[in-house]
Amino acid sequence: MTAITAAASFTVASVAFSLSASAGEILDHVLKTKTLRAAVGTDWAPASFVNEKGQLDGYDVDVAKGIAKYLGAEAQLITPGWDLIAAGKWEGRWDIGMGQMTPTKARAEKFDLSVVYVYEQAVAVVHKDSKATRLSDLDGKTIGGAADTSAMAYAKHSFTPGWINAEPIEYQFNPGQVKEYQTSAVAMDDLRLGEGVRLDAVVTDGTYAEGALKSGYPIKVLDTLFSSPGVVALSNDDKEFNEKVAAAIKEMREDGTLSKLAIKWYGSDYSVEK
Repeated sequence: MTAITAAASFTVASVAFSLSASAGEILDHVLKTKTLRAAVGTDWAPASFVNEKGQLDGYDVDVAKGIAKYLGAEAQLITPGWDLIAAGKWEGRWDIGMGQMTPTKARAEKFDLSVVYVYEQAVAVVHKDSKATRLSDLDGKTIGGAADTSAMAYAKHSFTPGWINAEPIEYQFNPGQVKEYQTSAVAMDDLRLGEGVRLDAVVTDGTYAEGALKSGYPIKVLDTLFSSPGVVALSNDDKEFNEKVAAAIKEMREDGTLSKLAIKWYGSDYSVEK
């Protein structure tokens, strides 16, 4: 299923089902239709992206398919954009949100953030010709990144970790200007034009930065901003469904599936905390 087909196929179905229903209705819908609607990205490689065959692929896609299999369902992939996933109020358009969401106190008001399936590092990336050697060299610079992400919240000094045993955040640079983009890919395209042309640095996920490097982007990772767990975003409206998703991830972790998928897509086991 291509990204376009995935989005179109649920236009009618999304109207018929509401996540504002009573507990158990999301799970009932998944079991009755044998369909798990998973929101993924189209340019978040290697987490989720459209491959050369025009199909959605990546770590998040495979994890979503694993959850669906555990529930006795097929995964239907929807591509709404990160801003819509992170905004909440899904109104039945999808059942789970992939994208390795970082738990924060603000997001905990909108989502169940208990199901961890990946561990990630947020990093600052600069052009390969940049003279910056440490994060403090970004003081007063123009910093870009995807809107509504934890990395961007860090750049704006508004990031509040929401996971257990999180270390206090220490902001290591003071941007002169922060530019928010729809995706990290668009921000990275501006950075590749050269240092200071449109951006001096981009803040993003470390795994995404690694993928960009492998794709030939003229960039280098300056340093790590923080490390955090990434979760499956779930509505608070159906505890029973959320427990089933948690059980699916637990089984995939215990039987080695998560580890194998992480190594397949990242070359390293990001399913465990390091």
